[in-house]
Amino acid sequence: MDKNGYAFIIMMKGMKSLMRDLVLSVKGSFEEKREYSMRDYKVNGITVKRQLYPSDEKERYFHIYYNERKQTSERENVEEKIDRMSLFLREHQGMKLNLGNEFRRYFDLIFYHESQDDEKFMYGRERYEVIDEEIALCGYFVIITSEKMNAADALDLYKSRDASEKLFREDKTFLGNRTMHCQSNEALHAKIFIEFVALIIRNRIHFLLKEQMLKTHRKENYMTVPAAIRELEKIEIVWQTDGEYYRDYAVTATQKSILKAFGLSEINVGKQAVDINEDLRSSHMKEA
Repeated sequence: MDKNGYAFIIMMKGMKSLMRDLVLSVKGSFEEKREYSMRDYKVNGITVKRQLYPSDEKERYFHIYYNERKQTSERENVEEKIDRMSLFLREHQGMKLNLGNEFRRYFDLIFYHESQDDEKFMYGRERYEVIDEEIALCGYFVIITSEKMNAADALDLYKSRDASEKLFREDKTFLGNRTMHCQSNEALHAKIFIEFVALIIRNRIHFLLKEQMLKTHRKENYMTVPAAIRELEKIEIVWQTDGEYYRDYAVTATQKSILKAFGLSEINVGKQAVDINEDLRSSHMKEA
């Protein structure tokens, strides 16, 4: 990838063996400190430089994150897994039992006449040091980037990748790209082109709304793309008895907030309404 000029971003869970030493080396140095807090994502993060593998010619940027809610959830999953395995072992004491590596990782397994014909499983003793190590890594995840950036920028970049994947899923779901229903290649190309333009516009709307929420430090439920579009669709002009078109209602506070994200205001809406009225009047005059 380096030779071909490609930058990359990789996400790895904190429990992966490659990341264990890295996470443990910074554990306790950033999780409770305000300067490493990323309020938008409710995580703390820190960046260190390391080689990705021993023969790597460059140092990469490892961004280590800690999420307290994630830690609680992951720890509970580990505890439940050990409880299930322990229960299974107790229920099969005195039986001939073939246990895999998963059990041997977390338990010291004691057998009667092991490897002999009359072998029987006796009991399992929890390997506390292994379990404690896994619990210690709960709540951590790591993002690796080839380009220099801080932990906040890396997380934003990774989240935008996730948003791109969701965009293509929405293309199939909402824009009808799951089934084309086209009679010719020309129609197919035109439909795909229009869908990509729609996705570009949708993505631009998404980021403008997100930036506005960051500026105001408020997360309103109408600042999502579908909700914002539904709200703006309420702005209408209607024909009046004098033959002119006017806005049906004044622009609401919610609509003003959404318009502000696009650098627009009620004045722009009013001017647009006047322009549309002029176009309609000219069209009616030509028809007459």
